[in-house]
Amino acid sequence: MPSLQKSHMANESTVEPNWFVIDADGQIVGRLATRIATVLMGKHKPEYTPHCLTGDFVIVTNVERVKFGGKQMDHPELPYYSKKWDMKSYDTYSGYPGGRKVKTALETWQRRPEMILHEAVRRMLPKNKLGRQMMKRLKLHVGGEHDHQAQQPEAFPDHI
Repeated sequence: MPSLQKSHMANESTVEPNWFVIDADGQIVGRLATRIATVLMGKHKPEYTPHCLTGDFVIVTNVERVKFGGKQMDHPELPYYSKKWDMKSYDTYSGYPGGRKVKTALETWQRRPEMILHEAVRRMLPKNKLGRQMMKRLKLHVGGEHDHQAQQPEAFPDHI
């Protein structure tokens, strides 16, 4: 009788997370978010296990300089402005009657520029406790500096 090969099931104690840093300057929000979500879930690793936190940490700098697709237009504040900044909307709901608020991407960018990429990545992750743990591994920074030098982050891999 031939010997059976056993499949490997990773758990959180056997996985050592890495730290990656990526510059978001001039990158399209959706394409960048899919790459980040892949690393946060751990799908880029051979020991990926869906029910376990096998992903890595991701540091994103210059989150205020992301862009949406479409033809570039002039804007006094926004470096990569297109029509989509006015068409894309973000909804929040307080739970009370009449508590729904709708803001455009431009209004969101003016108040909290990191929320645009944060929401794009959050919506690509699982909607459960594991997805919330994955989101804690995403570090977004406005500007080119970050305070995670002690973790010795590597450059974000190009193959992802």
